[in-house]
Amino acid sequence: MGCDGGTIPKRHELVKGPRKVEKVDKNAELVARWNYCALSQEKLRRPIVACELGRLYNKDAVIEFLLDKSADKTPVEAASHIKSIKNVTELNLADNPAWSGDKESIKGDKYDDIQSACFICPVVGLEMNGRHRFCFLRNCGCVFSERALREIKSEVCHK
Repeated sequence: MGCDGGTIPKRHELVKGPRKVEKVDKNAELVARWNYCALSQEKLRRPIVACELGRLYNKDAVIEFLLDKSADKTPVEAASHIKSIKNVTELNLADNPAWSGDKESIKGDKYDDIQSACFICPVVGLEMNGRHRFCFLRNCGCVFSERALREIKSEVCHK
């Protein structure tokens, strides 16, 4: 039964220590930024837009956010700086030919490789999975890796 006189409890059995703080996995956080909308937390689907802070959004989620002017709406800090549709740029993304994301099984019995991405840099071929920095040109919306922009060193879009 316990504590009937035959056992003496130790300190660690009686006193609970401070809880350990759960650490956020950096890779999982980067993958989430590149695969999910920062506003609606849904999977990114075309058309994809980006703000000047580099956050990716579904265009329909941004439009719904701008149109909803109700007073009970809680302010979303992920999009509080977006005042009009002119504050975001629609992105021209290059598809990754090696990505087979939604084409395979939809039952949930497949392995999702979080390091593979559905978009790549059209110049260098780096995947947009969060490991490499990417930039977009505000006038045309073309997306390149930072490495490609350093190699090209031109102000005009390569397309």
